[in-house]
Amino acid sequence: MPVTRLVIPSEVEESLTISPLEKENRDVSVRAGLAYSLDMTKVLVIADTHNKLPPRILELAASADEIWHLGDVCEEWIVDELRALGPPVTLVRGNCDENYNWPLVCDLTRNGIRFRLEHICPPPRRAPADYDILLHGHTHVPRDETIAGVRFLNPGCVARPNRGAPPSIGWLEINKNGKVNWRLELLH
Repeated sequence: MPVTRLVIPSEVEESLTISPLEKENRDVSVRAGLAYSLDMTKVLVIADTHNKLPPRILELAASADEIWHLGDVCEEWIVDELRALGPPVTLVRGNCDENYNWPLVCDLTRNGIRFRLEHICPPPRRAPADYDILLHGHTHVPRDETIAGVRFLNPGCVARPNRGAPPSIGWLEINKNGKVNWRLELLH
């Protein structure tokens, strides 16, 4: 059986030994403990599962290179289910999570793009210049907005959508040239 693991902050990148030139020219991820190079990284982005993991999420996650959970997992069995699928799982703690070993904020770099993951989004006037894209949950409402040069993305909510939004997840595709594609997928 392949080894699966929970990735907390940026263990994926820190666990690999590659030259600085290689790090600039390609993205590297880990699947079952082995490094491989990707021309594009496909990330399943979910938030606010609140103890619910619809079977459709597991089907979608099978085609992901990574899974990022933006908090309010609640019960840890959700993380176990996601880890069992194989892609590395990176998560941040939400206001409903009780595992204080999970980080509140996680900064990652993929193909030269700097990402910040956190559950509760800071006010837009506080968006620092040290990341390009901030991914957050908490509102249960999808978002794709650029403020002060920072792109704010929210995949919406898997379990309890808000303000008339349907349940949804996000797909983040990061090309090796640094181009980012964001796509919301509704869960019906």
